Amino acid sequence: MQWRNLFRGFVMGMSDLIPGVSAGTIAVILGIYNRVLDAINSLFSKEWKHHFMFILPIGIGMVFAIFLMSNIMETLLEQFPQPTYFFFLGLIIGILPFLFIQANARSNFTSKHYFILIIAGLVIASMKFFKEETNTIMWEVIGPNELLLLFLSGWLASTAMILPGVSGSFVLLLIGVYPTVIHAVSDLNLVVIGVVGLGVLFGIIIMSKLLSYLLRTFPTIMYAIIIGMVSGSIIVIFPGIDDQIWISVITLCSGLGAAAALGKMEYKINSQ
Repeated sequence: MQWRNLFRGFVMGMSDLIPGVSAGTIAVILGIYNRVLDAINSLFSKEWKHHFMFILPIGIGMVFAIFLMSNIMETLLEQFPQPTYFFFLGLIIGILPFLFIQANARSNFTSKHYFILIIAGLVIASMKFFKEETNTIMWEVIGPNELLLLFLSGWLASTAMILPGVSGSFVLLLIGVYPTVIHAVSDLNLVVIGVVGLGVLFGIIIMSKLLSYLLRTFPTIMYAIIIGMVSGSIIVIFPGIDDQIWISVITLCSGLGAAAALGKMEYKINSQ
């Protein structure tokens, strides 16, 4: 079992608490995106045990981060929204050079791929307008209809979780269930957590197969789409500028430094 995957999973889980930041993006930063997809797809193969031992610590780390950090993240987003978002902006901006290197964009990208990149970026960036118009409330009573919506919300959010540049939390925000889900995590409401978690599990298993197929069949196009989506997410999570600008500059630089350190660390590990 690769126990360093506990740390990887923790960072991925923490990111999924932030509307606009994707666990898929963090997986790309950590250099394990393709391996995670392959591991999920191979859980029902003859080599399931090997892949299960890879994915298990990631899952444990993600669950641990979600339960441990939900209250902390709520506090940070309420009291220090700009510096918090600027840290994640630094992470995302910092990974873009690594993505271009992984895609070998200088040799592989043509004008068609840059056009696809721009379109993908604009599609994700346009979600900024939905974010500003979204009005969500916390449900007081949760019946069968609400549970069904929570299951479907988890399904849709899981698709976003494994797509770089798209946030599962942001999908929950668009649907209008984000406050209910984050409150359920904070209060350990096992019914809501279980229903959403089941939807997430089904969605990840199904969508990972499609994404793995696309990455194998159209790698250059998929890299162009991924880079575009990651770039577009910068617009989505940009919080504006207020009187906390100097703290935000520090957290932005911290995010850039963290991305560079993680990228170099994972490059060394994957080169061994």
